Amino acid sequence: MHEENKAAANGCGKIRSGAQNGAALLALMEKTGYSMVQQNGQRKFGGPPPGWEGPPPPRGCEVFVGKIPRDMYEDELVPVFERAGKIYELRLMMEFSGENRGYAFVMYTTKEEAQLAIKILNNYEIRPGKFIGVCVSLDNCRLFIGAIPKDKKKEEILNEMKKVTEGVVDVIVYPNATDKTKNRGFAFVEYESHRAAAMARRRLIPGTFQPWGHTIQVDWADPEKVVDDETMQRVKVLYVRNLMISTTEDKIKAEFNKFKPGVVERVKKLRDYAFVHFFHREDAVAAMSIMNGKCIDGASIEVTLAKPVNKESSWKPHFNGQISPSSENLLGFPNKEDGTQKSLGKPASLSVRLNGQHSPSPPEVERSTYPIFPGIKLSPISMYSLKLSHFSSAVMHLDYFCHKNSWAPPEYCLYSTTSQDGKTLLVYKVFISSIADDSQSYFMPEKLCTTVEDAKELAAQFTLLHLAPEQAYITLLSLNAAWWDSKANCTPYLV
Repeated sequence: MHEENKAAANGCGKIRSGAQNGAALLALMEKTGYSMVQQNGQRKFGGPPPGWEGPPPPRGCEVFVGKIPRDMYEDELVPVFERAGKIYELRLMMEFSGENRGYAFVMYTTKEEAQLAIKILNNYEIRPGKFIGVCVSLDNCRLFIGAIPKDKKKEEILNEMKKVTEGVVDVIVYPNATDKTKNRGFAFVEYESHRAAAMARRRLIPGTFQPWGHTIQVDWADPEKVVDDETMQRVKVLYVRNLMISTTEDKIKAEFNKFKPGVVERVKKLRDYAFVHFFHREDAVAAMSIMNGKCIDGASIEVTLAKPVNKESSWKPHFNGQISPSSENLLGFPNKEDGTQKSLGKPASLSVRLNGQHSPSPPEVERSTYPIFPGIKLSPISMYSLKLSHFSSAVMHLDYFCHKNSWAPPEYCLYSTTSQDGKTLLVYKVFISSIADDSQSYFMPEKLCTTVEDAKELAAQFTLLHLAPEQAYITLLSLNAAWWDSKANCTPYLV
């Protein structure tokens, strides 16, 4: 083990002086008693630490660290992260050159230590002018499966996934918004571990497996949002899913007020789901217990507490035009298995304001420009190979969503009218020919705009709110929440 540690220490001497670097890392190992091994593009410090007995720490004990200076190594990182608690394992991602790749994973022995690390080290100035970002790291065990035949039931999808992949725990299928006998054309498959999900993802690569004779889309699902218990104890908003399109906000409010009149403050319904705001948390919790599984207008509803963002786990914006991811969606959710960064397989959940609190929010899109230097190499690339963080408009999100579901690109048809004061007002109708056999193949918002750009953005946003899964609904609300509510050049229809 000593020789292995020595080899790991000497393996990164290409940036700092070999003698200085190796000596610093060997001194760290001698001082702490931790081992150090480099393999598969990462260097592992500890895991387990000296004297550790029993299984590894549970989920929620690991943090992701980004924006690490490339010439910084464990001898500088470990003392910083030890301030929050006992380190079980630190994994630093490495380049062949000997530099680190700018990010690492630090696992603590308890969840409380991990939360403390986020609190005291996020935006920590680790070197003059160099600020690191720290947020929770998640073992993603869920895959997104798109382009599923809409007539397939949960049991059929579950059985099909179990035939070709191992470790399947559950399948989550949402009913179609307009026809509850059909699914929405996608499902989430939950696996027993991240490794099982990763192996299944490789097995289900489109083209190699075609259930029911269909080519499916497979990618990582958005990782489940982790909100600390203290924050959840303050939530007084319920998330209600699987409502009928025809069900009104007044109807929902009346149903939730039945067990105790006057407890509901307000209801915000969007397509087939809603947020129910209560005056007091205890009433929200009681209503959740009573209403979950109940029928409203013939639909069996699902009721849970709405998850606000854990603000301590968010990356805060910083100066110098740096991109500042917030929550686990930063950098495309790094894959724990091989240290590479994987793009998410569907629109990520973005923020929506809930009773003065925010749900998880996405990376800020960097809008800077950079010079093209002589001799710089440019490579052709498909927009569909990019991450969602590269798209800053609903128009691009809709195009991406249609491609992911193997649909034809959306077609935009422009219409106009004249306002009472003589202004030309515009609206786009969006057609998606691939779903022409469904109950609705075109979508048109109920507001007119004075510019072509705003009309097209509004139409794309409206379409996504009707077609996309739950996460995409929230994505579009977040992308243009202020735009939607305050745009002065959008006028409701006067009919």
